[in-house]
Amino acid sequence: MGKDISQYKRVLLKLSGEALQGKREHGIDADTCVSFAIQIKEVWEMGVQIALVVGGGNIFRGGVETKKFGLDRSVADHMGMLATVLNGLALQNALEQLDVPTRVMTAIEMHAVAEPYIVRRAMRHLDKKRVVIFVAGTGNPYFTTDTAAALRASEIKADIIMKATKVDGIYTADPMKDKTAKKYHALKFIDVLKQDLKVMDSTAISMCMDNNLPILVFDLTKKGNIKKAVLGEDIGTIVS
Repeated sequence: MGKDISQYKRVLLKLSGEALQGKREHGIDADTCVSFAIQIKEVWEMGVQIALVVGGGNIFRGGVETKKFGLDRSVADHMGMLATVLNGLALQNALEQLDVPTRVMTAIEMHAVAEPYIVRRAMRHLDKKRVVIFVAGTGNPYFTTDTAAALRASEIKADIIMKATKVDGIYTADPMKDKTAKKYHALKFIDVLKQDLKVMDSTAISMCMDNNLPILVFDLTKKGNIKKAVLGEDIGTIVS
C-alpha cells in the first residue's frame, strides 16, 4: 500500500474502444493495452476497488455499420457488444500479466469466455480486490456503453464514473475544431442536458443525475492521469 490516499473507495472507469487502438487505424494495440494496465495497477495497489466498462468502437461500431452495410440495428448492436468482449479479454490478459487478479463479466452469457454478470458476484469480486471488467454493454440493443457504464456504476454503488477520453475535459465546443472553445471545470447534470454537450448520451446522464453519481471526464492519453483522478487532483471536468 502506497502513501497516496484515494478520494474514492470504488470507481468505475469507462474506456472507449478507440482508446485501445492506440495509433492503429483498427483493432487493439498491444502496447497501449499494457500502458493502460500499468496505470490501472497503480490505482489498484492503492487499495481502490476498480471496475471497467469498455467500448468496442475500435473493432465494430453498431451505429456506423448499420448505415454502411444496411444491417438491422439490433444485429449491428449485438455485433458491437461482442467487440467489447474482445477488448475486455485483451485488458484482462494485460492486467493478469502484471499479477492483477481480474474478472470479465458479460451481459450476454458465454460461459467458456467470461462470467455471466450478476451484481452481487461483481461486488464480491471487488471486495476481494479483483479488477472487474464489464463487457457486452447492457446486453440489449439501442443502448450505448455509456449507458452501460451508468447502469453498472449505479448497481455496484460506485463513488464516481471516470470517463477517459482524448481531451482533458468538457469544452463549449470541440477543441480539436474550434480554437476558441473554453473548458468547463465543473458542470451540473441539467446543464449538460440543456446544452446538449456530448459527454455521454442523454440516457446515461439522466441515470447518473437520478442516482447522484458524479462523472469525471479526463484525458487518458497522459500517463499517470488515472492515478491523479483517484487522488482528487484538479484534472478534467466534473459533472455532478
